[in-house]
Amino acid sequence: MDNKKNKKPGFWKRWLAKYRFVILNEETFEERFSYKLNRLNVFLAVSIIITFLIAATFLVISRTPLKEYIPGYDSSEIRRQAIRNNDRLDSLQLALLRNQRYISSVNKVLRGDLDLQELETQMQLDTSATDTTAGFSTSSADSLLREEVARDDKYNLLESAAQTIPFVLFPPVTGTISQGFDSSAEHFAVDVVVPRNTPVKAAAEGNVIFASWTTETGYVVIIDHPFNIISVYKHNASLNVGQGDAVVPGQVIAVAGNTGTMTTGPHLHFELWSDGYALNPEEFIDFQ
Repeated sequence: MDNKKNKKPGFWKRWLAKYRFVILNEETFEERFSYKLNRLNVFLAVSIIITFLIAATFLVISRTPLKEYIPGYDSSEIRRQAIRNNDRLDSLQLALLRNQRYISSVNKVLRGDLDLQELETQMQLDTSATDTTAGFSTSSADSLLREEVARDDKYNLLESAAQTIPFVLFPPVTGTISQGFDSSAEHFAVDVVVPRNTPVKAAAEGNVIFASWTTETGYVVIIDHPFNIISVYKHNASLNVGQGDAVVPGQVIAVAGNTGTMTTGPHLHFELWSDGYALNPEEFIDFQ
């Protein structure tokens, strides 16, 4: 009998054992509130409250701007800035590519060396890049037509000078043209016969990007004009401007001569380029 009285209750009996929760008046010991409960009720109630607090905290952090103050979370402003920086990076890469092509074209003009096959390939690449950037897909027939037009018109001038050069060009010199523009012979210029020491004038406003001596073409001046137009003046006797100088239309930039190994007499070898492609100067300037 004593063993049965001292035997401890089972697990579930302990959890389900009833208790009374009572609130008393401290002075009068009057019962104000009472509630029957057991350990299981308390455990379930505490578990529900903790689960609710965890869920509420997660929702508040994930759905409100408060998460920006927690280390490791990026803010919406940082994401927007990252997108803007990515767009700027793409623009800078495109601008860098254009500048590299521009510098390459200037070097070819300076050396008097132009690879027609390379130029044609570059035009095809430019056309493909334009199509990709615009977001349009082209058919094979359209691509063949583009290549044919680019091949036929790569040195042809537009009918209106205003469509290619949106400003008036000043004649650098006046005289007789001994050799005109001929792309088939890779002569991308006009040779104007003038007396020795004839003033050579700038065709338009711009900045001098090259002014120095070369073995084959003597004293050379290259001017960068607005809208990616470049004018080249070769075989000068002397130069009146330096690299980096700003010039205005009609300003004397050099004196005509017969310098360099690739010349047979006093004349001005004048070239005109637009976006890296040769233009016929006679279509834009009256040398007579």
